[in-house]
Amino acid sequence: MLTALFLVACVVFENSNAYSATFYDSFSGNRITNEEVKIHVIRNTTYWCTNEVEPCDPSEGRRIDGSCNNLKYPSVGAIHTPTYRLLPPVYDVGYEPKRAKSGAMLPPIRPLRTSLLLEGRVPDLRFTQLVAYYMVFMSADILSFHDTVNYLNWKPYCCEKKGKTDPECIPISIPDDDPVHRFSDQRCFNLTRPWTFQNRGCIHNNSPPERIISSTTTFDLSQIYGNLLRETNTQVRAFTNGLLLFEVENGRIWPPSSKRPFEVCIANQRPHETRCHAIADDSTNGVFGTNFFVIMFWRLHNVIASNLARINPCWDDERLFYTARDINIAIATQIFYYELNPTLMGRENLERDRVISYHEGFRDVYNENLLPQLSAEYTLVLRWAHTMQEGVMHLYDKDGNYVKDMRIANLTLRTGYLGVGDNMDYMTQGSFRQAGAKVDYTVDPDIGETGLGTLQKIADLPSSDLSKNRHFGMQPYTKYREFCFGDTFKTFDDLLHVIDQERVEKLKEMYEHVDDIDLLAGVWVEKLIPGGYVPETFYFMTVEQLLRIVRSDRHWYERPNRPHAFTIEQLAEIRKASMARLLCDVGDTVSHIQPRAFLLAGPGNEMVSCKQIKKLNYRAWKDETCQSNYKPNTAV
Repeated sequence: MLTALFLVACVVFENSNAYSATFYDSFSGNRITNEEVKIHVIRNTTYWCTNEVEPCDPSEGRRIDGSCNNLKYPSVGAIHTPTYRLLPPVYDVGYEPKRAKSGAMLPPIRPLRTSLLLEGRVPDLRFTQLVAYYMVFMSADILSFHDTVNYLNWKPYCCEKKGKTDPECIPISIPDDDPVHRFSDQRCFNLTRPWTFQNRGCIHNNSPPERIISSTTTFDLSQIYGNLLRETNTQVRAFTNGLLLFEVENGRIWPPSSKRPFEVCIANQRPHETRCHAIADDSTNGVFGTNFFVIMFWRLHNVIASNLARINPCWDDERLFYTARDINIAIATQIFYYELNPTLMGRENLERDRVISYHEGFRDVYNENLLPQLSAEYTLVLRWAHTMQEGVMHLYDKDGNYVKDMRIANLTLRTGYLGVGDNMDYMTQGSFRQAGAKVDYTVDPDIGETGLGTLQKIADLPSSDLSKNRHFGMQPYTKYREFCFGDTFKTFDDLLHVIDQERVEKLKEMYEHVDDIDLLAGVWVEKLIPGGYVPETFYFMTVEQLLRIVRSDRHWYERPNRPHAFTIEQLAEIRKASMARLLCDVGDTVSHIQPRAFLLAGPGNEMVSCKQIKKLNYRAWKDETCQSNYKPNTAV
């Protein structure tokens, strides 16, 4: 057996030498020797613990695998590289979740969640469903789904007898007097430990656990283009005219079908629901918001590539593909930074804190000494968004007539539903016609009780989030308030300027000391920022992360000095990007939409014809050395 593994290692090194690649330790970012890689091969830990990086070329564009974003540290920013921390982690003995200040156990998770977050379904009169969908999609670009798949598919038994002897199991207990399950026989929510560099065998267990994330750390649409350099091309590219592979079914354009739908789209209701996408990262078939926008940006790539090919007939497939990819990433990021985030957090706030530019020109704040990483705290507080997710989707036809309802949780790993009948059309229309959930310290019943739909009998997503807060080793909420804002709290009443009195009283009931409050629990009940609709600490940590991404990404689309940078004319076209334009371009049956699609249609934001929504003019990318018969009316 060992001989066979050494032979495998030799094949790996022979292939690597052909590309002159170097191996790096995924945790430390340091180069490692061939002998060290052989040890990982024997242990079967190369996937998680090593990164193979081909030599960096300072003049090359953004790599699919995220490597060489920082030329000093080539592997940092690739998959399976660690987060950084705003504050050092805190744990109990054996790196178990910390205890209360008194030494007692912290309050149990499920009762804490049901006390701080009530359940209800109240629509928001400002936002559309697109807010939650796009937040999920962009979060999936930099995070990963494997922790959920672990307890959903690989270890679904943590509430059973078998789970008591599995160290990866960390089920959440349900008390006998639970407000919902007192009427059922359910006393446990299934959950597993987050995957870390320690439990994957990358480093010893004598250091605080650090979570593994299976995505690149900058916004690069890796849900579409993948993040494994040599595998992605054959999976997603058509290798003609710069296009991605695609299928046409009933007049609709889809990503190509997976060859193993029974392993990936496990919630499809066969025989009618068969669609499952063969995308580089199978998790893109996961939750609805991610799946929806993968389809949209998949289609948009081919729209862009086709326009580029039309105006530049001398360009080969390689140039068309990578230019279309660059534009597609820029459009997605422009919508996220300049449309979604200002809608939620306030444009004036983000301009003041320099997350977005107040002018239309270039912006270059790149710092090669700042590593392209995610903070562990940001990956946690993003989960606050579960409180603003609507559980029931309303489907409409193209004329705005209500058709039917669908529970969003029931679409997890169920891509096939989108391909049945006109469902995709109805869901597209519903995305900008239906109100999202109100930001009001409540959670939708489906998110709080059945968050994974048919895949598990019960699931409380916010409780799972709170459990991960503790297993990630986050310091107390009060310590982060001190870090972010300089606040000091000695008693619960000191919280009254940041948390409403009735919620402070709830915290008093649940926690022994103000310094025991979990970070996420504090964020759940915190007051919203002036001029925005998110909690203050969420805002601080999000701004800190978004700024770091801008400053540490060598290929940031607004930079004039990056390799293959946009011209000022091209950047001006990217600035026209909007959610409304995206859905007009690639959303089936979308002919009318409100210009600010993250906000409900109404006075000042009335629905208009797509002809009135600003378009990108791809002639800004015209290569004057090409002979072209491109006509203005083909611009999208």
